[in-house]
Amino acid sequence: MKALTTFLAVLLFSTSLFAEVRLKDITSIENAKQEALIGYGLVIGLSGTGDRSSGNRGAIFTVQTISNMLERFGITVPKDYLRTRNVAAVIVTSSTPAYGRVGSQFDVTVSSLGDATSLEGGVLLMTPLRGIDGTYFGLAQGSLSVGGYNVETESGEKLKKNHALVGRVPNGGVLDKAAANTGFQLDQPVRLLLSEPDFGTASKIAEKINTDLAAIAGNTITTLARPLNAGVVEVSFPSTVSTQDQAVFFIADMEILTVQPDVDARVVINERTGTVVAGGNVRINEIMISHGSLTIHIKRTPIISQPVAAFSNAGQTVVEYITETKAFEGEVNNAVIKETTSVSDLAAALNELGMRPRDVISIFQALKQAGALNARLIII
Repeated sequence: MKALTTFLAVLLFSTSLFAEVRLKDITSIENAKQEALIGYGLVIGLSGTGDRSSGNRGAIFTVQTISNMLERFGITVPKDYLRTRNVAAVIVTSSTPAYGRVGSQFDVTVSSLGDATSLEGGVLLMTPLRGIDGTYFGLAQGSLSVGGYNVETESGEKLKKNHALVGRVPNGGVLDKAAANTGFQLDQPVRLLLSEPDFGTASKIAEKINTDLAAIAGNTITTLARPLNAGVVEVSFPSTVSTQDQAVFFIADMEILTVQPDVDARVVINERTGTVVAGGNVRINEIMISHGSLTIHIKRTPIISQPVAAFSNAGQTVVEYITETKAFEGEVNNAVIKETTSVSDLAAALNELGMRPRDVISIFQALKQAGALNARLIII
């Protein structure tokens, strides 16, 4: 019942998700350009969980990287003498922060490239970060936050929690080169990109901007905003905006406007965890649900048969089995779901049937097959 209660809480809570939200929470500015970054580096300070340096399966590039780094410090060490179990070669990935300037900090993701078993407790050495065309944008370094562990003993025993070969360095990246297009061209409209494209939501956003920001426009422009498609709303700067700081104030006023987004009806099922989340717009046609259980119990009892003279050579001890099979059919519960039933009504009906989350998943799949579920069924 605890698991069912949790499911019902998620199911009922989803019906109240469609309140008005700020534009800044469902849109982003088109010219807030972010560059994808990548780099190659080393993580040191590992407790014997780094890349191997010997054998045919060792990470040769790790040894080469360490040798090259030490040579830059004026230290020459033969590669055959290097031991890298405390060092791991990694790939560092991230993106430049929106409207980032020189000195802006951002998070970076660090992923093992060799045969290390864990990056727990490691420190990322200074790593250059470059864009897709090789342009240098900044560097990354710092202590890793892994959030898991992976322990292997010599006898083959393994103890694992989460994934210990990928970690993050909070604020580990520093921007040395700002991305392009960080300012606004006042004679050009700015475009809002919807995080969830929807024609209804785009129309509401344009209508809200035209209604609430008409006074700021000074009635010089009859239409400030117009939806281009389901995912883009174009907004023109009014004539009263003539400088960059005025453009910032105008966009700030626009971002705090609230609208009620239109969300299509969805039922999302995670079969691995048994989680079901249904939106408040989900409607179900009239249908009957029957739920029951059948339990089959098989009991096997050994019977030992011995000869009359237990210690003579006249016979042998024989073991026979008697099998007893019983079937118990539980009480079948039936419920009729009326047409246009909401999520809360369905949750109450499933609660009466005593459904478990796994049963609920099967019911939603059966409803979709029967054509009674008026929603998108998404299984992840």
